[in-house]
Formats: sequence, structure tokens, C-alpha cells
Amino acid sequence: MGSSNKAQIAGTGSEALFVSHKPSVFLSPAFICRILPTRPDRRAPNSFPVSTATAPAPIEGEKAMTALKSLEQEFPLLDINFQSFCASHSILTIADFLTHDLHSLAAAAESQPASLRLKEGISQVLSIVDTLHQPWLDGLELLQDAMDNKRVLSTGIAAVDSFLHGGLRVGQLTELAGPSSSGKTQLCLRLASSVAKMDRGSVVYVDTGNSFSSRRIHHFLCENGGPPSKQDDTGIVQRVMSRILRHSVFDINLLFNVLHQLEFILGSQECMEGCKVQLLIVDSVSSLITPILGGGSSQGYSLMASLGVLLKKLAHEHDIAILVTNHMVGGERGNPKPALGESWKSIPHVRLLLSCDYETNTCNISTLKHPSLAAGRSASFVID
Repeated sequence: MGSSNKAQIAGTGSEALFVSHKPSVFLSPAFICRILPTRPDRRAPNSFPVSTATAPAPIEGEKAMTALKSLEQEFPLLDINFQSFCASHSILTIADFLTHDLHSLAAAAESQPASLRLKEGISQVLSIVDTLHQPWLDGLELLQDAMDNKRVLSTGIAAVDSFLHGGLRVGQLTELAGPSSSGKTQLCLRLASSVAKMDRGSVVYVDTGNSFSSRRIHHFLCENGGPPSKQDDTGIVQRVMSRILRHSVFDINLLFNVLHQLEFILGSQECMEGCKVQLLIVDSVSSLITPILGGGSSQGYSLMASLGVLLKKLAHEHDIAILVTNHMVGGERGNPKPALGESWKSIPHVRLLLSCDYETNTCNISTLKHPSLAAGRSASFVID
């Protein structure tokens, strides 16, 4: 793992103890299958696709991200002929398979001499994915989960907490959009210092623009009746800084690597309550995604969708709050709008818009999308 991909304890320069995990740019089927429509249960041996009742034992997530050819020994239907057929359709991994039009793939298989075996191979891959589905939850179970696990994390700003009914909700992906110098990074730093100071666990801060500032964290800790002595000041700052794990990430591949490492750590039984990650901040997500969009290729949009699914999965399954920032671009009639387009706007649970009046140094935050608040609501606050 390269030095640019190691966590840094904010303000100390020490390397955090991240468990080594194989990097991968592709999203595993376990993530993608959660947004696929449920397929009907068809138990006939040659049907397409097969039921999970006849599926083989699940494979590990890392193995699911490898090439199809590596699965041949365990799943004989995925032989060289099936691999060649998939390769002719630019399908080399299971992740490629799931982003392909399966109906057109099945139709293409029909025209092949070994059509029956090819369709059985397609069903085999889908069976592998089906074994990774999470169980359905009814409304009562969802309500109980929300009451037990979906807390809120204070932003450290009373007006914003009141506006959001307590703060950022655990289990949700929140987007904070706004123009340059509107206060997005300052709000991220304020939130990170607030969560780390409350002794609720650690914060993972993904810095994509080299804008993280330990001095601002120190300022936020010491304002509003902070530590009365230099000794107390040093103790609090050191404790808080040790709980903020900063990553400098400058491309989308490294971001996926960091998130997969985080997923591995969150799923580890070795993670004690005191060090449990409570908050993930990506400032900013748009600076990594924008360069891979356009050019007539759909790969960038696929990676963007995969990233969104992975972030939401981390938030929901591990009960953490996730905040990402986004910049603004020109819209219709010159009106600014959040970047990343229509494909992204449906991904976050919550979308907030931030602006700043530079004359009064007053920030305004409003809702673009929220599961429990009306769109267009706003509140004003000041970040000193």
C-alpha cells in the first residue's frame, strides 16, 4: 500500500493502523446487487436466472471482484468458452457482468452453438450474486432499527443542529453542495471536531483538495469557553486529533481503496467501541468524479453510481454518518446547480445547499432533498 494511501492521524503525522486489504477499483456484486430489482424465483434447471434456493455457497467479496476466469475451478460452468463469450461483450469481472444489459446478453447467447450452456453460465453468475443478498426487513424491523441505531451527530453549530433536528443522521449519506468559499470545508472541520470531542468514536476525513486544517480544528476546540489552561488545551487537542484519521486522496481509484479498507475495518470484530468510526467525510467527492465523466464513455457514470452505492452501504450497515461535499456548476439560464448531474442527485439521502454572504460572514443552509424536511427550508449561521 503506497504512502499516499495511508491514514494520517491529524496533526501528529503518525500512521494509523489500517488493516491491509487488496485495492480494487471495481465495486463488488454484494454492493451492486442491493440496487438491482428482485428477480422471480424460477426453479426449472434451465431457466434464466436460477433461484437462490439452488445457488452455491457464497464467495468472499474480494474473490467476487476478481476476473471470471478465477472462478472456473469452483464453478465449472464458467469455463473458457463462457469466458470468451463474456469477453466478446467486454465482460471480464462479475462487476462488469452486473453493469451489462442482461437481456441483450441472454439474447446473444441464444445465437451461439452452445446456447444452453452459456445461459446456464449466466444463471450461475447470477446465483453467486443472489447468495450475497441481504434479508428483507419489514416496516416494524426498519422502525426498530431507526430507533436503536440511527442517532444524530451534532455539527457543533446550534443553528444547523436545530435546522436538521439534531444534526447529521447516522445511517444516511448527506451531500453538502455550494460554490467555492461558501464554507463547506469549514463546516466539515467543525463537524469533525465536534464528533471527535464528544468521545463518541473516531472520524475518517478524506481530503481530496489538501484543504484539511489542524489549526482550524484547534480553533474550534478552544472557542466558546475552551480549555482554561495551556495544559488542558494540549490534552484536549491531542485527544481529539488522535481520533481524526485524515487521508489525502487525489483520484477515484484510491478513494475506492480507502473505502474498501474502511469497510473491512468496520466489519472486524477487533474494532472496540472507543475507536469505532462514527463519521466519514469526503471533501470533496466532486473533485474526484468530475474528471472521469464525459468523453462519450459510460464508465465514469458507472463508477459514480458504484461509489454512491458503496457509501450508502457503509452508512446503513455500519451505522455511521457520511458527509460528502460537492461544488456548483452553471445551470439553465445561468443559475448555478450542484455538479455531477441528474445521475447523482438521486443517490444521497439528504442534499443541502450552502451559501455565504461575504459582507456579513453569514452562511445560509437550505434543503434540496430530505426524507423528513420540506425542500426549500433554510437557516442562517456564522462560522467564526
